[in-house]
Amino acid sequence: MIESSIIYTETDRVRDIIEDNPQLLLVLNRFRIPFGFGNRTIGEVCSDNSVDSETFLAVANLISNRKYNGFSIHLPTLVCYLKAAHSYILDYILPDIKDVLIKGVYSHNSNDVALLVLRFFDGYMEEVRNHMRFEDEYVFAYIDKLQKGIANHEFRIRDFAAKHDNMVSKLKELKDIFLQHYSLPNTRELNRALFNIISCGEDMISHCEIENRLLIPAIECLEQKVLMFKTDCDTASETDVPLLEQKTDDLSEREKDIVRLVAYGLSNKEIADRLCLSFHTITTYRRNLGAKLNIHSTAGLVIYGILHDIVSMEEIRALG
Repeated sequence: MIESSIIYTETDRVRDIIEDNPQLLLVLNRFRIPFGFGNRTIGEVCSDNSVDSETFLAVANLISNRKYNGFSIHLPTLVCYLKAAHSYILDYILPDIKDVLIKGVYSHNSNDVALLVLRFFDGYMEEVRNHMRFEDEYVFAYIDKLQKGIANHEFRIRDFAAKHDNMVSKLKELKDIFLQHYSLPNTRELNRALFNIISCGEDMISHCEIENRLLIPAIECLEQKVLMFKTDCDTASETDVPLLEQKTDDLSEREKDIVRLVAYGLSNKEIADRLCLSFHTITTYRRNLGAKLNIHSTAGLVIYGILHDIVSMEEIRALG
């Protein structure tokens, strides 16, 4: 879709932008802006409801496929918007889709395939729930600390970026299963389920775009400001971090330790805790190991460790 060169501004009436794009009703809801705004402008309505107008305009323009650059992002306002989006998706739209799927699919065809379809959707709901819970409990807390000038060497917002793009793919798969493969009566319930699946998919795409294009760049700017004034306390303890240019067949003892702990099934965070290093340092080691050995997967590192006597099958079996 071609991006429009005309953008919404503070002087546009709210009723006009809703007529232009009804999807902005969700934006009003998530910014906690009530109805009854009459002929007031975006600037006036945002001011009346203590909503940062630049953040509102960035979101409204992005969702409407208009130019969203040039607006300053007020992170607390955007975080409140995203939390409200999480609540809507988890507490309303996904449970509603499941309820309609039960009525439109399982009630008409209560066999193993229908049960698998419901399990498929249950699995998707759990993935979305876990992802949004991580954002609510960890990412948003990280943002709050950054705004207070507190840096975290174990996490960068880019560690989180792009992990949610696949949250839409399973909804598309489910829609295609019904439209192309699963023969069922074209009932009102099934039509409603498919309509909600498509609408939810579009909403999830917009949600991911807002995080990728507005939230993450704003946090990266804040990270740079905070880290610019923070002394690097890890320098002394992390002088043994290898450079990418050090390509040799021999691994250092530290690298062998990491390969061994990977084989034991520890996550990067758990390895960092075990070796008293930062999460960022361990991810650097893992990246450099991949470049040095041309092995990038966990399974590949485990096999490498066994073949080079860094870890034994007996150790792995004992831990399993």
